[in-house]
Amino acid sequence: MTSGLSHATDVFVIGGGPAGLAAAIAARRCGFAVTMADHARPPIDKACGEGIMPDGVAAACVLGIPLEGARARPFRGIRFCERDVAAEAPFPEGVGFGIRRTVLHELLVERAAEAGVRMMWGADVTGIDGGGVRVAGELLRARWIIGADGGNSAARHWAGLDACVSHSRRYGFRRHYSIAPWSDFMELHWGDGFQLYLTPVGDQEICLVLISSDHRLRLDHVLPRFPELARRLAGAVRVSSERGGVTASRRLARVYRGNVALVGDASGSVDAITGEGLCLVFQQAVALADAMAAGDLARYAAAHRRLGRRPEWMARLMLLLDGHSRMRSRVLDAFAARPALLSRMLALHVGELSYFDSAANGLALGWRMLTL
Repeated sequence: MTSGLSHATDVFVIGGGPAGLAAAIAARRCGFAVTMADHARPPIDKACGEGIMPDGVAAACVLGIPLEGARARPFRGIRFCERDVAAEAPFPEGVGFGIRRTVLHELLVERAAEAGVRMMWGADVTGIDGGGVRVAGELLRARWIIGADGGNSAARHWAGLDACVSHSRRYGFRRHYSIAPWSDFMELHWGDGFQLYLTPVGDQEICLVLISSDHRLRLDHVLPRFPELARRLAGAVRVSSERGGVTASRRLARVYRGNVALVGDASGSVDAITGEGLCLVFQQAVALADAMAAGDLARYAAAHRRLGRRPEWMARLMLLLDGHSRMRSRVLDAFAARPALLSRMLALHVGELSYFDSAANGLALGWRMLTL
């Protein structure tokens, strides 16, 4: 599929994080010659919950990225906690994996190298110019250009794709502790206006993340509000400093123009409360490669909208609970009393349940809340 035109590369990827590497790997699997550039050098870290849901694990496997055994810790479901109420359910199929972001990045770099991606680390991309990309002052021609340079994407701006349909933001702060996980579930602890995520990322390590709409809030501010969790972590060694970042809910008006397409956070994003960010990255990468192979980026735009619907719907539902404490308490009470309701919600979350079935589950949940 390599072009016979005078391009230096078939596909040029701007950004070497998980989105850029996944897009590069997917493009190579379609036979394209691929070059990727990033001003940073691996491994690249980012503040995130470091959990990959079962649908994300399956999407990674499509790209030839096996997570099992890759210094990743499996978790078999989700536990919701608020005050003295806890509700948990296993995933309907498969397991999720907790994996340090740096470990995941190293794995993706290795896979990209095996696939034959040309990687330019420490390279400054300064613009898109006609049929190519300017790198370190030189023009490198490309048939397709992929912007995968994150939420503050310069490629998105250069391509004139900044227009948003919707945009909101919250803030996340992450820290790691050296302690054996006490559960094989990912835990979500609810507070008023914030959440704490706890993900096992190793046999002796957990990742703790705070997400809130208050940029001043920090982990040390909120942990005392969860006495049992604070007790467990009191003797654990902190093995990383607190690292922060923005989690945005952003939907763009367009994700491509001409021969330029966006992927990952550059193309829009869902709130980290869903845990679906990496799943979307892997799925978008495959869809984009297929569209480039067909010579039709409109196919990618349609797939991008379809892939985002379920995570966007789940984000709205979860953030509704975030903003209404009385409703959240009743929902968690219902889940605790009827774990099957939570199981079906998880099935929807990971794409194992249809919207029709989820409507029936919603009616059952509503009835349970009324009869508690």
